[in-house]
Amino acid sequence: MSKTCFVYVTYIRATPQKVFEAITQPDVARRYWGHENVSDWQPGSPWQHVRANDARTVELVGEVLEISPPTRLVITWANASQASDPASRSRVSFDIVEYQGMVRLTVTHDELEAGSGMASGIQKGWPIVLSSLKSLLETGEGIDVFAKPTQA
Repeated sequence: MSKTCFVYVTYIRATPQKVFEAITQPDVARRYWGHENVSDWQPGSPWQHVRANDARTVELVGEVLEISPPTRLVITWANASQASDPASRSRVSFDIVEYQGMVRLTVTHDELEAGSGMASGIQKGWPIVLSSLKSLLETGEGIDVFAKPTQA
């Protein structure tokens, strides 16, 4: 099976600390992602991506591989239903660099199975999620990450 990688870069008017907190703090992630990233954020610890609604469904799971606040976080990533299958895991790296009064956030999602549903979902999902993160940090409001295209 071949692997693929998805990279997304955005610039955000915020501090590295604010961007890092937005990724790792459940109460902030809920405001731009509709999910909470839940972990104690220690290397080797599990993390869960929990739907921020009454059902509190755990949709994604993984492990913290590397953490260096406020500049880097690396986690594994898998659908909760496939958590026991090592072949289903991919990796996400968040690299946060201070960049002349703003932050350059690079999200690299690699070790994805080429042509898989996960790879397809990642390509559609990361751009809207990271746009919502940018909007939240710059304006105080995220965007609707569950929005669908409007038919003309």
